[in-house]
Amino acid sequence: MEAYNFAEIEPRWKKYWKDHNSFYCDLSKPANKYYTLVMFPYPSGDFLHAGHGRNYIIGDAVYRYFKALGHNVLNPMGFDAFGLPAENTAIKKGIHPEDWTLQNIERMKGQFYDWGMGYDWDKEVVSCLPDYYRWTQWIFLKLYEKGLAYRKKANVNWCPSCLTVLANEQVIDGHCERCDSLVEQKDLEQWFFKITAYADRLLNDINRLENWPDRVKTMQKNWIGRSEGASVDFKVEGLDTSITVFTTRPDTLFGATYMVLAPEHPLIESLVKGTSKETEIKDFVEAAKKLTNVDRMGESGEKQGLDTGRRAINPVNGKPIPVFIANYVLMNYGTGAIMAVPAHDTRDFAFAQKYNIPMIRVIQNPEENNEQPLTDAYTEDGLLIHSEFLNGLKVEEAKRKMIDWLDQKGIGKSSVTYRLRDWLISRQRYWGAPIPMIYCEKCGWVPVPEKDLPVRLPRDVEFKPTGESPLKSVSSFVNTTCPNCGEAAQRETDTMDTFVDSSWYFLRYVSSKNDQAAFDSSKVNQWLPVDQYIGGVEHAILHLLYSRFITKVLKDLGFINFDEPFARLFTQGMITKGGVKMSKSKGNSVQPDELIQKYGADTFRLYTLFIAPPERDAEWDDRAVDGSFRFLNRVWRIFQELLERPDFQVNESIQTGIEEDKEVRRKTHQTIQKVTQDMTGGFKFNTAISAMMEMVNLLYTYKENPKAKTPILRESLIALIRLLGPFTPHIAEEMWKRFGTEKSLLESGWPQYDSAWLVADVVEVAVQINGKVKTRVSVPVGLDETAVKPLLMEDEKVKQLVPPEKIQKLIWVKDKLANFIIKG
Repeated sequence: MEAYNFAEIEPRWKKYWKDHNSFYCDLSKPANKYYTLVMFPYPSGDFLHAGHGRNYIIGDAVYRYFKALGHNVLNPMGFDAFGLPAENTAIKKGIHPEDWTLQNIERMKGQFYDWGMGYDWDKEVVSCLPDYYRWTQWIFLKLYEKGLAYRKKANVNWCPSCLTVLANEQVIDGHCERCDSLVEQKDLEQWFFKITAYADRLLNDINRLENWPDRVKTMQKNWIGRSEGASVDFKVEGLDTSITVFTTRPDTLFGATYMVLAPEHPLIESLVKGTSKETEIKDFVEAAKKLTNVDRMGESGEKQGLDTGRRAINPVNGKPIPVFIANYVLMNYGTGAIMAVPAHDTRDFAFAQKYNIPMIRVIQNPEENNEQPLTDAYTEDGLLIHSEFLNGLKVEEAKRKMIDWLDQKGIGKSSVTYRLRDWLISRQRYWGAPIPMIYCEKCGWVPVPEKDLPVRLPRDVEFKPTGESPLKSVSSFVNTTCPNCGEAAQRETDTMDTFVDSSWYFLRYVSSKNDQAAFDSSKVNQWLPVDQYIGGVEHAILHLLYSRFITKVLKDLGFINFDEPFARLFTQGMITKGGVKMSKSKGNSVQPDELIQKYGADTFRLYTLFIAPPERDAEWDDRAVDGSFRFLNRVWRIFQELLERPDFQVNESIQTGIEEDKEVRRKTHQTIQKVTQDMTGGFKFNTAISAMMEMVNLLYTYKENPKAKTPILRESLIALIRLLGPFTPHIAEEMWKRFGTEKSLLESGWPQYDSAWLVADVVEVAVQINGKVKTRVSVPVGLDETAVKPLLMEDEKVKQLVPPEKIQKLIWVKDKLANFIIKG
């Protein structure tokens, strides 16, 4: 009997798929379309490890399943090829970032080929090539025309190691998400996308994303962070200015006993200029900027502040209250100024205690004497006290009444604020899409005309050991002429955040070779939104939120007719090894090339899909891979053995006789149903594979029965091969071919189950006597209680155990259970 030779079989089918262009999608036939997409990889490293593989193997199984169902499936692939890590690695290795990136892309494409990935490479996009980033720049210009791209001086996150600014989303616990360096604060002129203009739509439309994981939707809602409250103006004594605060608790205004400004607040300089506090406060501000946001905002961190010497007037009672600056207030929420109500806020309470600031209760604690000194902040609900016209009201009613009062007095109004901040896209590095703007002393900032796109990155640059962008030193790039007046001008040397590249790439796949437009709107409107998107949950806030934003903008500009990019989203769990996320930097990555050389690609694929429910994290076990290899060999052996039977290729009608015949047919159709349901109901690959393993075990037992019927074995094996297709395509194609079929398995459809075979024609009823199971009786399926009882009473085993005269009662219990109650 021929052994399973994956080293011979798998290359043959990879070549077949390539030679026959098996994965090509004809975009002119959208009637039965299905667009499945895996988040494209970032080629900063030189290979994909087994942890990366989970994402792509899941995507390929989904692709092959929907193709087998008969859909015209678009399954493209490309590369998110710009970015800081690639640049840093290239500098370290002494190679140009473009060369490093493109050679990594070729290496990864080779890995995808080895894994048997079914990508339509005719649609490939590479974000670092001019034919792609030309259109990234075009999108920037469209946002600029719409007033959604702008430049301003702002306090930004600066990574001293990467030498570039970071968006808020790229700072994790005060550290750079890429290099883990402590992030600093700097005031710099930067380019932003006005994503806040879409905050409400981005938030409200989350409710339309019915086929997205709840976890992702919650993360996006929290990041947008919509808060309703009031904006209130506090006049500053001695100055013709006011400090505006946003508060979600206008009901507590009578309890505000001091104000706090963030160290970055723009009014600080004018408040302390020329005062005795000026130098001290400047030093405090600089020290606060060096703290992480976690240190500043954490409950356990020390609350430090300085009294500016200024007083603001509480507008509800006319009382002057001190104005502090403190490290626990940030500029990235509200107005960067708060009214502090220490009696009802934990951080305010700690600060007030430290600096001996008075506290006034305004919410009644029903369990305490509200006239006694406070020992802690009371943060629960209650009735208003010490609040004049609000006394006796519940909190929500008091909020509404106070907002109305502020509005009538002209000192405040109902207001909404967001945690979300505008998207900072400027990066002070080389390896990114140049921002298509020109600065002219006469005309100011002027957009590059569309006809002059792309603004190409110069290749001949000198990289500095510090990592500083070399673009400023390339005079041929920097020096240009103003498109408006023709005078000498300078190009912007900042490049765009790589998340701009990935915020629209899913549109480009349907027009990847179009040199007249970013995409063909008619094709995009036919093929999108993406039917099934697959990728890591770590992209829930950055990539997924930005993609939704850009899609909505393009819809508003009339380029597309939909405003959500992904109809369904699946987020896979991480692969860990030794309890830690698999990564090259941690030294725990598994090299797929070695696995494939030892076991073959199908084993690698099968184990990856079987390891755990795909939405959960999974621990990689090198020893367990062998179990998947043994299963494929079992399938191959039974296929070879049955293929050698002289009557196996004869397509006879199926006749069942013995109970084992029926059992195998039932198992076959149950397995088809199970795998189909698992593939369409949440991608439960592990349970689908488990069902196929059970089916193989039964086939091994059945084939040894002398009365086993070859047509039944043939039916079951054909179904098994077709079910295995999305999971282990190489061995499945080989077995399918050896059946003598003309078409590739990809074109041969998905097996259908017969509902008549999903349940047994008889079921076993457990018979209890006074609550203890004594025997089992087979009865026909579908009988009700009145029909079942006589059959049980007449059964010979039951008669021996329970003489009719001793039966007091027979209770029929659902789930195949009967209980006889015996007299006496």
